[in-house]
Amino acid sequence: MAHLLSVNLAHPRPNPAKPATASTGIDKRPVDHPVELRPPGPKSAARGSGLVGDSIFDTRNHGGDDQAVYAYARESLDHWERSLGRELAGGCFGENLTTTGLDVDGALIGERWRIGDQVLLEVSSPRIPCSTFARWLDERGWVKRFAHGARPGAYLRIVEPGEIRAGDRVTVEHRPDHGVSVELCFRALMTDAQLLTRLVDLEALPEETRELARKRTGGAPPYDAQVWEADA
Repeated sequence: MAHLLSVNLAHPRPNPAKPATASTGIDKRPVDHPVELRPPGPKSAARGSGLVGDSIFDTRNHGGDDQAVYAYARESLDHWERSLGRELAGGCFGENLTTTGLDVDGALIGERWRIGDQVLLEVSSPRIPCSTFARWLDERGWVKRFAHGARPGAYLRIVEPGEIRAGDRVTVEHRPDHGVSVELCFRALMTDAQLLTRLVDLEALPEETRELARKRTGGAPPYDAQVWEADA
């Protein structure tokens, strides 16, 4: 049975990839109490995250209604534990929800998940790795390694708000018929430009993601060159 292993909230700390005055909420840790979920509004909104008690500082690139919640599968963390030879606790990839028994990367864009009795979430897009994630993991070449591993985890919108907690059941209530999964979308944006045409008209994707796909079908680099170089 698919369920939440943990619900994780930020422990703010200085951002290792940016000046000392900048903070990050990527260090997320499990909590043992119910957490309220509600749509946070646009990225520019002060509350940023869809989880009450969570923190997002880079609201230009993270948070907002299309990235209200980030989920990552325990099975994928186990894969990276074996690959990296180190322990990876729930929340250490910056995810709000650590799941088990759920194919997060195989979820379709627009797929809807019922969490417990109240909350309904909708899969919106894959997570794209950034310099903060690379510095936080402190693994040389991490952005490229994560890109080629194609286990990005999923961002989700909040369709119906409410409270969740660790142990809640996760039920897939709706799967679209377009066949574009979180993994396929990620590979299109990161490593396989031939897949980009499948994204440009997919209405369930955030408009900024579709616009990025349109630009890259025109020959733009597959990813931010500065991030690739800094990760080398």
